[in-house]
Amino acid sequence: MPRPIQATVHTEALRANLARLRRAAGDARVWGVVKADAYGHGIERVYEPFRAVDGFALLDLTEAERVRALGWRGPVLLLEGVFDTRDLELCSRLSLWHTVHCEEQIDMLAVHKTHAPHRVFLKMNSGMNRLGFAPQAFRGAWTRLNALPQVDEITLMTHFSDADTARGIAHQMRVFADATHDLPGERSLSNSAAALRFADDGAVRADWIRPGIALYGGAPDYPTHDIAHWGIAPTSTLSSRIISVQHLVAGDTVGYGSTYTAPAAMRIGLVACGYADGYPRHAPTGTPVLVDGLRTRTLGRVSMDMMAVDLTELSPAGIGAEVTLWGRGPRGSVLPVDEVAHAAGTVSYELLCALAPRVPVLTD
Repeated sequence: MPRPIQATVHTEALRANLARLRRAAGDARVWGVVKADAYGHGIERVYEPFRAVDGFALLDLTEAERVRALGWRGPVLLLEGVFDTRDLELCSRLSLWHTVHCEEQIDMLAVHKTHAPHRVFLKMNSGMNRLGFAPQAFRGAWTRLNALPQVDEITLMTHFSDADTARGIAHQMRVFADATHDLPGERSLSNSAAALRFADDGAVRADWIRPGIALYGGAPDYPTHDIAHWGIAPTSTLSSRIISVQHLVAGDTVGYGSTYTAPAAMRIGLVACGYADGYPRHAPTGTPVLVDGLRTRTLGRVSMDMMAVDLTELSPAGIGAEVTLWGRGPRGSVLPVDEVAHAAGTVSYELLCALAPRVPVLTD
């Protein structure tokens, strides 16, 4: 039989989360962000439950081709724009909208020959200091684009650096508003955190929101709020089974480096899951896990193909017991991916995107 590890994508949860984000959006339109292969869920798996979006936002041309091949005829946005002048040919052929965040991308458009002008999203660096034109350069970039026959409508956009923290978005909203107050065009500002935390502010919702992690069962401001607070459902489960049981006495150690020492007699289970499956190697002793729906903890270092969990208080559990690494467990139990990520010192995005190709994926 195959190794007992699998991931499950929950299609109804994807639909429910999209509906939750649409309620937060009010009269704004919703991009379904499917970059990084839909946050590790698979673009082809999320397409049907996300068909109620107003457009798909993604990273590269290959992803865009996959969305078009599935039959989507609505807007598709390249979040980082193009990387080469030749990329604009595919944008024309597939009717892709694309971000413009630097002068070089305007130069590419200026020499591009196209029958149909392009819809572009002009990005401002309002404080994230990642991509985008500085506020003082934004109007000049808009003027250049607006003069090009290759460009049709220009949407104004920025990205928040602190929508999930106490600092918030007010400082970036001021910068964006001051630099764009009399420029025409739609606006797109909000990621998941801004869309949920500032849902009552029409200026923040603007014309398009761009939710990502909230669609995929992660709370964008965890641990301040969890998914239950936001009404979000887990969209994926990583599960396996116990494949061995060991009995320890006080002083026995567990795993590479002997980083965990048993303080007394213990019973541990070995799970068919390791960092080669996408589980974080740096997850420390104490990272939460469910065994037959009951909460316990990891012990010692995560290996390539296995990890140890504490069965001392779970006396019925033995070889073959179901293990939920994150997501939905038996009898209605749930282990949010945010909890596992937080224990490992990372974020849910990384865990979801890191699922290894060797893990079989089912849908329900």
